Amino acid sequence: MFSSLLRSSRPLSAPLRRAVSGSGAHDPNKMYGTTILVVKRGDEVCMIGDGQVSLGNTVIKGNALKVRRLPKAKGIVTGFAGSTADAFTLLERLEAKVEEFDGQGITRPCVELAKAWRSDKYLRRLEAVLLVADKDSVYELTGNGDVLGATREHGAEIMAVGSGGNYALAAAKALATVEGLSAREIGERSMKIAGDLCVFTNHNFTVEMIDCKEEEEEEEGGKEGGGEEGEKKKGKKGKKEEK
Repeated sequence: MFSSLLRSSRPLSAPLRRAVSGSGAHDPNKMYGTTILVVKRGDEVCMIGDGQVSLGNTVIKGNALKVRRLPKAKGIVTGFAGSTADAFTLLERLEAKVEEFDGQGITRPCVELAKAWRSDKYLRRLEAVLLVADKDSVYELTGNGDVLGATREHGAEIMAVGSGGNYALAAAKALATVEGLSAREIGERSMKIAGDLCVFTNHNFTVEMIDCKEEEEEEEGGKEGGGEEGEKKKGKKGKKEEK
């Protein structure tokens, strides 16, 4: 149902162009976070972001956490570029959608959030772009209503957003052609290059990893445990009926 994701040919609005690429004049009264990169290769997913937050043309923080796991949703990592306050509002909405569609992965929650973001008068004004990843999928969400899935090239799925996103993306795609490099190695090397080139990106990185095998084993263990509990409950009910 959700395999054909929403893709738009509409031009990005001015606020979203600033969030995605860092182009245009930043609002001097808003805080902006910049470069986020996600690399999925083999059994690993690596999401990495720098720590710089800019207020207008001034760096006000160098160790911000722009990459994080959703507290109430295990195995999902997120990152944002754009206005910090707006991004936190969207992350709260995403977490609510994940809880609402529990057990359906991240595709349905991402699509539902993008629909609300596009149609809601309040959410439409938010200036941020999100990257969302789990063991199966990697998506970029924008305020245009787009849910963009990563394409697989050279055995890796790569996406990047923010003012240094194009630098990180280009470096990661080049490094993906090198055999033997893990998702984390590609992510860290690419972000270092982005930090060298982009004035809105520093070298204070936050990294969140997903071990795909470990997540699959936990899911299988949870299903088996749920089945055993169900059989025990049925057994207890049967005994009561016999009495």
